[in-house]
Amino acid sequence: MISSSIFRVLVLGTVALTAAGCAKPQPEASGASVAVAETPASAPSADAGAASLASAEELPVVHIYKTPTCGCCAEWVTHIEQAGFQTEVQDLPNVSGVKQRLGVPEDLGSCHTAMVGDYVVEGHVPADAIRRLLSERPEGVAGIAVPGMPMGSPGMEGPWSDPYDVIAFRRNGQQFVFESR
Repeated sequence: MISSSIFRVLVLGTVALTAAGCAKPQPEASGASVAVAETPASAPSADAGAASLASAEELPVVHIYKTPTCGCCAEWVTHIEQAGFQTEVQDLPNVSGVKQRLGVPEDLGSCHTAMVGDYVVEGHVPADAIRRLLSERPEGVAGIAVPGMPMGSPGMEGPWSDPYDVIAFRRNGQQFVFESR
């Protein structure tokens, strides 16, 4: 019988190997640039309330940039779709250029990046946090992120869940905890 600490190490090693395609960015291929167009906000204003985001037709499309070999990214896409969002996925050999163009702070980086309405969504952010962002539209917020790849976040489900924060960030570099999980 294996001890729980050895089991945890084995599972973490397996998760690390599975996510290796996500965690190690490769240099961008020359000429492989991604044009990221500003998407006009199609979400309702803050006074419309969360109830107005009930159906998929009212939700903006989530544009997702990920590497083709990342399994946890694909799981996150499934989570977003199951929550009622429509998605457009673009597989790239490297998403670091997208992160830079969209202004994702380096310390908030994860394995995939998305745009929804006017907002950047970095990493394994839960769909309900995205809905809250679209509903509340906090002043000056450029996006939200779940840094790294915390166990138990959407797409990173496993035998346990670690606590993590969803961090909001502004273009001026300010960051704050949007919510804790």
